[in-house]
Amino acid sequence: MNWQQYIHSDPEILLGKPVVKGTRLSVDVILRLFAVGWTKEQVLENYPTLTPQALRAVFAFSAECMGEEPMFAMPAGATYAVPG
Repeated sequence: MNWQQYIHSDPEILLGKPVVKGTRLSVDVILRLFAVGWTKEQVLENYPTLTPQALRAVFAFSAECMGEEPMFAMPAGATYAVPG
């Protein structure tokens, strides 16, 4: 998927955080909704400016970013708290 059609960063919008084009919905906010248990249907219903394609772009963008970052192994039993 070509996420660039749906995701962009502008220093004038949310301090340059990546957002869905035409919205002030940041990629991290959308991912956090899924992290706390929201479904795709809930996200789309509560944010009617989002399209299913834009939502897929959020995941494509995130996957590409994660693929470019070094990954570090966490010790067994380690926990991670999501900030915010």
